[in-house]
Amino acid sequence: MSCTGNKEENLQKAIGKVREAAAQGAQVVCLQELFTSLYFCDVEDYDNFKLAEPIPGPSTEALSVVAAELGVVIIASLFEKRTQGIYHNTTAVLDADGAYLGKYRKMHIPDDPAFYEKFYFTPGDLGYKIFKTKFADIGVLICWDQWYPEAARITALMGAEILFYPTAIGWATEQDEKTNKEQYDAWQTIQRSHAVANGVHVVSVNRVGSEQEGRMKFWGGSFIANPLGTILYQASHEEEEVIVREIDTRDTDHYRTHWPFMRDRRIDSYQPVTKRFIDEVE
Repeated sequence: MSCTGNKEENLQKAIGKVREAAAQGAQVVCLQELFTSLYFCDVEDYDNFKLAEPIPGPSTEALSVVAAELGVVIIASLFEKRTQGIYHNTTAVLDADGAYLGKYRKMHIPDDPAFYEKFYFTPGDLGYKIFKTKFADIGVLICWDQWYPEAARITALMGAEILFYPTAIGWATEQDEKTNKEQYDAWQTIQRSHAVANGVHVVSVNRVGSEQEGRMKFWGGSFIANPLGTILYQASHEEEEVIVREIDTRDTDHYRTHWPFMRDRRIDSYQPVTKRFIDEVE
């Protein structure tokens, strides 16, 4: 969905869309990254810290009531105020009975033009997480995490049956169309590769709309990929959409049996991945 500068308005809009999804039969509903606000990390502005809230807190309390009423799981990405001076980019998970199952704090924090997240967010310190919901054991990672195969692998090894990626990523409007397409294709390809390598479905949920006084167009393109990376659904780049698609988590066993990447992993040889860089002199 697109957002405005009114936090309560965005929350109520999201709740309305959760209701739409539930009416279509959804059991798990994933909201986009930082859905209660505009994407404020385009500038380094101390006033934006006022958007943060505790987790659990007001937004999770409101969503908990909706989750229990509708019998759906809600994945809610929020700006967390942990304490004075410590803030996180955090996703809370509410079970189908409204119970708060916990939160995941974004591990990888970018710092790029118009994406100055290091100014706002302390890197996550809860580690990678899975949440045992009524309908599936789900893994949640956030936006910049989606470029890192290690994050997807660890979350899958912990038992995630579906990987969800709440996201806020877009194009600078002065870019040419070739660059826009190349960036989107790279974004989708890396996440489809996580589905293949780990034998799980991947669901990536991005925002749409123009922000930053028209300088940024969030590219939407939310999608679902099966364990061979096949796109089961891709949303448009322009329109708000509420989409429900069925995922059978039993497919994981089929794909992992016929494409046994998990079986053939050489875990005894992977120690170098913990190094920042491998110099020839070492």
